[in-house]
Amino acid sequence: MEKSFKALLVSENPDKSFKREITQRNISDLPDNEVLIKVHYSALNYKDALSASGHKGISRYFPHTPGVDASGIVESDKSGKFNIGDKVVVTGYDLGMNTSGGMAEYISVPAKWCVSLPEKLSLHDAMIYGTHGMTAAMSIRELIDAGITPDKGKILVTGATGGVGSFAVGILAKLGYEVIASTGKIDTHSDYLKKLGASEIIHRDDVIDKSNRPLLSARWVGAIDNVGGKTLTSIINATGQHGAVCIVGLVENDKVETTVYPFLLRGIKLIGIDSAERSLELKKNLWHHLASDWKPDYFNNMSRTVSLDDIIPEIDTILKGGQVGKVVVDILSIK
Repeated sequence: MEKSFKALLVSENPDKSFKREITQRNISDLPDNEVLIKVHYSALNYKDALSASGHKGISRYFPHTPGVDASGIVESDKSGKFNIGDKVVVTGYDLGMNTSGGMAEYISVPAKWCVSLPEKLSLHDAMIYGTHGMTAAMSIRELIDAGITPDKGKILVTGATGGVGSFAVGILAKLGYEVIASTGKIDTHSDYLKKLGASEIIHRDDVIDKSNRPLLSARWVGAIDNVGGKTLTSIINATGQHGAVCIVGLVENDKVETTVYPFLLRGIKLIGIDSAERSLELKKNLWHHLASDWKPDYFNNMSRTVSLDDIIPEIDTILKGGQVGKVVVDILSIK
């Protein structure tokens, strides 16, 4: 008898609307890849919420199971790379986009997507990080590679209470950087950002320059931006000499208007962060750091855990911009 399992399934209705439900699936519904993993934990990302809403730019084919992150135990491996019982982590690549994702009791993926769980992390810890932590780590690696050391100046993090923003603030603070945290939730979440290690907290409106000048007084030497739009324009124009700006999101919009002056007169770098398709070797290296010297001091308070049974209302919350920190999905607790 074929093994069945529970999963979040998003289906397209005849009227082009989309339905989300926790339902039963079969192993044969999964793609025929090398590694079959029993998922213990997943995590909720904005990309998952878009997939769960039928966004064809994220997931082209339905019915579909979202979940760009998963951690669990290997049940079988045709490649021979892993042993049965090995603990592994999968983040990014095509998982949860057009490959059935982590919001299910099982996934089937290529061996080259899997990273062995670092010794100092639990499967749950790995999903506290997930794509959010990996994206923040990649951004910080880019800043370091661009020569932005703690003595060079302040680092701005926008969308600082979100998943990527929270980890960016926490890791940067751990590494000794002076961090300016920007948020629209300054009245309710200043204490959270201070505990993460932010040295300064400003409202997101205070980032935006209204003068339309092509170059502004330098306010920071580096930035990790989750917002885009006018916010990103202002960030670029206020970045100091030989600074760097990492783009990780587009919460405001996907447009940016600037001039060549910040690049020609200050030599700044604009760096796009594509965390899904980066090399496995880079991910292994960053997982090592996340498990050890980059682990934020406030790590154990940066997330909350929900059952897969309760994920549907959480999807609505993140779509409305209401998520703070990280939501880990406990797959094993499903009824």
